[in-house]
Amino acid sequence: MIDLTEAKKVFKDYTSNFRVADQKVDIKIIHTMGVTKVAGYIAREMKLSEEDIALAELIGLLHDIGRFEQAVRFNNYNDYETIDHAEFGADLLFKEKLIERFIDDRQYDRIIEKAIRNHNKFAVEEGLSERELLHANIIRDADKTDNFEVKQYQDFVSLLGKTEREAEKDLITDRVWEEFLNKSTIVSSHRTTSMDCWLSYIAWVFDYNYEPGLKYLKENDCVNKVIDRLNYQEKDTKEKMEYARKMINEYINDRLAK
Repeated sequence: MIDLTEAKKVFKDYTSNFRVADQKVDIKIIHTMGVTKVAGYIAREMKLSEEDIALAELIGLLHDIGRFEQAVRFNNYNDYETIDHAEFGADLLFKEKLIERFIDDRQYDRIIEKAIRNHNKFAVEEGLSERELLHANIIRDADKTDNFEVKQYQDFVSLLGKTEREAEKDLITDRVWEEFLNKSTIVSSHRTTSMDCWLSYIAWVFDYNYEPGLKYLKENDCVNKVIDRLNYQEKDTKEKMEYARKMINEYINDRLAK
């Protein structure tokens, strides 16, 4: 049995042990609660069983468990410079048995572990069972969805190493723009400017598995709010972001119309 109320109490107790000088931990706690809510929303919209709704919410609660130790050890959330937070979090849960604090029933362990290890990858690994793939896809959609909320207010220096005013002067590189035009998520190693990174967040929309997450984005105007956060100083960047807005909103509408 999954007791989400008890799991949330354990999560609150666990995260109370982590504090850093800035808002890194607090923003991840807020993000975790948001992902948990959205995962439940997606599962309900898909009319899954109450068991799978609870499981989706539990995975949402645990998906970024590795972030807190990462923040304290490195004061940095950049996986390329520190550790893969998904792999690290799954190791904490299943190699160091932290999962036993959150749920007594071991029947869900493999589903939870596979979902967490795959939630930040460019693509989900092959060979998952139908239910493992379902929950891996739900957490990926829920994580992206709440990140559209977070990107509306997250501190830019902690996000991209620049202030908003500095980032607004950057350009989108040709390689990243071509990937976007191909309706593809952006390969992280291809990003060289802060505007490349900003556009890559918008491109997450192309990687949604299920329509409920896209429905949430549309109902809450998330894409437009993220795009409108910055006052783009370069004419080329401004024109590209307006084209990206049109392209993304059309893509969402087309997916939801099917």
